[in-house]
Amino acid sequence: MSRYLLRRLYLMAFVFLALSLFAFSLGYLFPGDVIQNLSGLRQIDDEQRQQLINYYQLDQNYLQQYLAFLSRIAQGNWGLSFASQQPLLQEIKLLLPATLELTAYALLLSFILGIPLGIVAAFKPHSLIGKSISALAIAGYSLPIFWWGLLLIMLFSLALGWLPSAGRLGVLYEIPHSSGFMLVDILQADVKYRSEAFHNALRHLLLPTIVLATFPTTVMIRFVRDAMLNVWEQNYIKTAQAKGLSRGQVLYRHGLRNALLPVIRQIGLQFSTLITLAMLTEVIFSWPGIGRWLIDSIYQRNYPAIQAGLLVISTMVITINMLTEILHALFNPLARRG
Repeated sequence: MSRYLLRRLYLMAFVFLALSLFAFSLGYLFPGDVIQNLSGLRQIDDEQRQQLINYYQLDQNYLQQYLAFLSRIAQGNWGLSFASQQPLLQEIKLLLPATLELTAYALLLSFILGIPLGIVAAFKPHSLIGKSISALAIAGYSLPIFWWGLLLIMLFSLALGWLPSAGRLGVLYEIPHSSGFMLVDILQADVKYRSEAFHNALRHLLLPTIVLATFPTTVMIRFVRDAMLNVWEQNYIKTAQAKGLSRGQVLYRHGLRNALLPVIRQIGLQFSTLITLAMLTEVIFSWPGIGRWLIDSIYQRNYPAIQAGLLVISTMVITINMLTEILHALFNPLARRG
């Protein structure tokens, strides 16, 4: 296990090195002035320009500039946003919890629905229920997320008026910002309308969570179904059935333990997909997260924000994927042989 961990850590260090080199090069590849792309300042006089050249070490070779870039990233000096002229790290800290909250609930919902439905589809693959679940998974997999989100808004927000169509919380409620996670902040807030605000936040969270969870849920259903069918053909399953164990006992004692091991790896794969889909979901539902902020930065040609958003999102995806790979190897010794 130690050798496996060392290999994974070496791979993660190499990936982070490549990511940092690419992010560093963006300051020179973006159109415009390099100093403005690095600092985020829109108006720079001659005296300030010379100070910035010394600060960013632009008069040195590229290696020293790259090392200075890594030092600034470690210190939290990521420059300013072209749009707001605010520190980028401060903006990211305010926006990132909203994206993580939405992604976490969507991932949780995909596991709660996808795993049981996948097991049922594998338990009776040729029955009406099994075929219906498989057909539903294929249909959900094919749905364009922007069309699906707008359809739910038209039905539940505009036609029926049951759920809000945008935002994280109603304008009537004022909740102090502490952790950035809306439900946690509401529970920690010392206000009289805590229960009403919590219910209102749940209503705001429901539609974007359903839209974002649709794709990973369908993937999970198909993945669990195929894994269960593969395990069900193994010799130890047939031996357990020959010993007289019922189908339910074989499923619980032997089938689930082996079929659900690869599901751990799916956490990392689905998280990277969810981060990408969350950008579209946040735009559709006006969700104040880092995905919507990054898309707005692309439209505004806010190059420092694009660079910072790339670093944050890529780091999250790489870290989660690596942690799930290590967790999967910890529970599955066969995965460490590769």
